[in-house]
Amino acid sequence: MTTRLADIAAQAGVSEATVSRVLNGKPGVAATTRQSVLAALDVLGYERPVRLRQRSEGLVGLITPELENPIFPALAQVIGQALTRQGYTPVLATQTPGGSTEDELTEMLVDRGVAGIIYVSGLHADTTADMQRYERLRAQGVPFVLVDGFSPKVQAPFISPDDRAAMTLAVTHLASLGHTRIGLALGPKRFVPVQRKIEGFVRAMQDRLGLAAETVETELVQHSLYTLEGGQAAATALIDRDCTAVVCASDMMALGAIRAARQRGLEVPRDVSVVGFDDSPLIAFTDPPLTTVRKPVPAMGQAAVRTLLEEIGGTPAPHSEFVFMPELVVRGSTASAPHVLRTP
Repeated sequence: MTTRLADIAAQAGVSEATVSRVLNGKPGVAATTRQSVLAALDVLGYERPVRLRQRSEGLVGLITPELENPIFPALAQVIGQALTRQGYTPVLATQTPGGSTEDELTEMLVDRGVAGIIYVSGLHADTTADMQRYERLRAQGVPFVLVDGFSPKVQAPFISPDDRAAMTLAVTHLASLGHTRIGLALGPKRFVPVQRKIEGFVRAMQDRLGLAAETVETELVQHSLYTLEGGQAAATALIDRDCTAVVCASDMMALGAIRAARQRGLEVPRDVSVVGFDDSPLIAFTDPPLTTVRKPVPAMGQAAVRTLLEEIGGTPAPHSEFVFMPELVVRGSTASAPHVLRTP
């Protein structure tokens, strides 16, 4: 105990006697000093005494599709930290193949009396899904916010990146490097973010390279799965159609695209340029470091929490979509288009 007091005192920059007074809930300690001691406890990994723990304002559910794609843990971390700062306890519920469905996770969270739910890339993003599930949830009096996806049938706040603008950024960058044959690898067409990316890509290819919309959609857009293997399959098809650059709808797909190029005996970026989407953690340290369109995760996560807490507090945010601008991050996976040497 003495060793622990000394550690905490050193970390907080106070005396052991002061630490003891704080831990025992004694008066006569300044609020800022008390906070320094509690922060030192947290930093050193000691549990706060029960009497000093902040009472939870309630549970908030966070439902994500999976955690293999690092963008989902990154978003969950931002949302979890923002909720904790506001006194709420986040409950992470993750869908897994063959595991619980979104509806089952929703029911589980509602049964536990959550104050609200944040959905990330849920069924609200699937244009073929029944949106009545969300109206039923609203009828139960459970506030919720929907991230990544949009449906005019659901009266709720939506938080989205600007998928169309993301494609404009990627195509503009590649066109400036001399690429004229640019492919797009993305997930199944039924998802709203996929449809928006296609719209942005087609428009950018028309504006920057003068290509016909029909040509772009039929020759340069390849659907697959949002996985490394999906990106590899899509990029293989696009490279076989003479694409010198591939824009991917996720960083995981982009890693698959790099693998596809290498299996063809091509080098990235000398022979094929690759652009990802998300700017997932650690993606700057791949080989080569990935050029990507950064999803504004901190801003989106904080907005989701702020909006949900307004709903919980009885001052609902407008039932509309809050759209956040992405940012191009240029690294080592893009370069000038390869020029074919023609014999006279």
